Amino acid sequence: MNQAITQFRENIARVKALAATIKAVDSITTQAVDLSDFLRAEIVLAISALDHFIHELVRLGMLEICSGPRRPTDAYHSFLIPLQYAHSAQSCSLSDQMWLDQAIRERHSWLSFQDPDKIADAIRLISSVHLWEEVGREIGKPAKDIKSNLKVIVDRRNKIAHEADIDPTNPGVRWPITQQIASQTVDFVESITEAIYKVTN
Repeated sequence: MNQAITQFRENIARVKALAATIKAVDSITTQAVDLSDFLRAEIVLAISALDHFIHELVRLGMLEICSGPRRPTDAYHSFLIPLQYAHSAQSCSLSDQMWLDQAIRERHSWLSFQDPDKIADAIRLISSVHLWEEVGREIGKPAKDIKSNLKVIVDRRNKIAHEADIDPTNPGVRWPITQQIASQTVDFVESITEAIYKVTN
């Protein structure tokens, strides 16, 4: 499962590189140059990195359960696979995991793991940990505050991705964004992702 966190760290490093570029450009231009969409991109890319991490963590964790080193969960035992894979499911080994890998990819391909409840559901496939309580302990914040903050961030991401970040009460005007908002978002996403990885290993 190390692959999942390694890839996340690369993805979030790219987001931080974008942030550094924005700061550099901002320092040599005037306010006439609007960099706000680059800040919006930071939020979208940070949530994308989290989503991808959960997909990969769960897929790799389920493969570890199948091959033996990881203990199965109730949710893992209840995971539904298409009948086309049933004949391959009779025995799990390192040499024949391709069927399960494909089944997980197909089942999860249309799902997004951004909402805290959806993330917790996904993690149950590989761990019985009480996810947000444990993440809260790791980063020193109440679980309800973490979930609430993540929901606000995902809602903003959705406004950017699906509504052009336009305020419906003020047509043609985008919701305000600052470097501080983008930076705090990226830092928060990074901290909870690192905590998720730690408490599920």
